[in-house]
Amino acid sequence: MDHGIPRPIPATKQITQENFDLEDVHVEGAERIAEAVAKYDVDRFVHVSSYNADKNSKSEFFRTKGRAEEVVRSIFPETTIVRPAPVFGHEDRLLNKLASASNIFTSNHMRERFWPVHAIDIGSALSHMAEDDTTAAETYELYGPKNYSMAEIRDLVDREIIKHRRHINLPKRILAPMAQAYNKLIWWSQVSADNVEREFINQKIDPKAKTFKDLGIEPGALENFTYHYLQAYRSSAFYDLPPATERERREEKKFLHVIDDQ
Repeated sequence: MDHGIPRPIPATKQITQENFDLEDVHVEGAERIAEAVAKYDVDRFVHVSSYNADKNSKSEFFRTKGRAEEVVRSIFPETTIVRPAPVFGHEDRLLNKLASASNIFTSNHMRERFWPVHAIDIGSALSHMAEDDTTAAETYELYGPKNYSMAEIRDLVDREIIKHRRHINLPKRILAPMAQAYNKLIWWSQVSADNVEREFINQKIDPKAKTFKDLGIEPGALENFTYHYLQAYRSSAFYDLPPATERERREEKKFLHVIDDQ
């Protein structure tokens, strides 16, 4: 039996591209890993899935994630399944995307709601699971302490980088085919019709799943880390200004008045 250090192996792809689609990566990829785990009698297998994983979802991403969970559990019943909420941290696809000047088009008026989670907290949870055999065969929903809409996070980002990023809202029937065509023209990950579909799906928490609390971890709130991850997006004139703390937000009008006078 393998008594080495267990390693969580995420099989995740955001969009479909030329060589591999979501079914290939999320389902077939996870199946091959689970088969290897079972064949070589590995002690622990932690499968990183996704929030909203559901084989009946309208989103192909969530749908294939849901099927993958069923597949790995059928092959290796002791699999620990982890469903992270949208993750923020270095080089994330949340804060950095909103702070980027190229993130222009959106849909659903940024009303999608979820509990963003810090990448560091996810790492701590995975490390704990790898060493704790009582987490085997369990499902964990890992999410942050506060629920936000995408528009609320956008406002936090704009305030922190001291810039206003333009976001143009387009109906799904227009943006989805545009995104799909754009995705076929470039090789790097940008956007797809399924990304647009997910903008209309709020995060749902499985009440039967375990959480950070069961691991003895208290997750951090996104608003406490925006300065750390977004300072690089500030212009040189404002780079060294302190973070947008609660005190500064209360005095925002006075602060802006001083800036305007300079």
